[in-house]
Amino acid sequence: MPKLYIIPTPIGNLEDMTYRAVRLLGEVDIVLAEDTRTSQVLLKHYGIERKLYSHHKFNEHSTVEFVASQIEAGKSVALISDAGTPGISDPGFLLVRTCLERGLDVETLPGATAFVPALVQSGFPCDRFCFEGFLPQKKGRKKRLAALAEESRTMIFYESPFRVVKALGEFAEQFGDQRRVSVSRELSKKFEETVRGTLSEVIAHFEAHPPKGEFVIVVEGADRSRTNPIDEEQE
Repeated sequence: MPKLYIIPTPIGNLEDMTYRAVRLLGEVDIVLAEDTRTSQVLLKHYGIERKLYSHHKFNEHSTVEFVASQIEAGKSVALISDAGTPGISDPGFLLVRTCLERGLDVETLPGATAFVPALVQSGFPCDRFCFEGFLPQKKGRKKRLAALAEESRTMIFYESPFRVVKALGEFAEQFGDQRRVSVSRELSKKFEETVRGTLSEVIAHFEAHPPKGEFVIVVEGADRSRTNPIDEEQE
């Protein structure tokens, strides 16, 4: 059917691909990829022969109208990112919104997303959580962290290996160095690792062991027992 399919791809282990995702990638007319070289490896692994078209954060504003017009013309289009679910800290939002505004069908398949396993294995409450993704690198970063200091839900952040220690230090400044944290790297890959402890303990670990790989940082929420009793009554 002419529609946009949002198809998650493995975050590391190529076995984490669903049967339906493989089938649809072999059936659609157009496959949009964040990095065609990376996605070609995945398609080749599953014996899928499809020409890939680039759709990434640098060109998405100029391609969304064209893609929507292709669906209107009867084409089926699949959007994939380098890893995980498109739209979650990856390109996808603009294309989905454009298709919906033009009355086109959008179907999102369930699948891999890095923050879910990191959250579940953190040992922190999973019933409510706050996904922050990548924090601003410069402007607004300190203000955003200050606003999260009293956040009672479990908080989830993405970070590059080059800024992990710095980010943990900033968390310690805003949340206190005894706040507990769980840091997962290389999820589903050969060198997967999760380091848990207080912010001060985990900072010491990564200062001694330079960070490598893709990181998800899960921070416990603020202790609600310390909140203002008046606020509790208002709730």
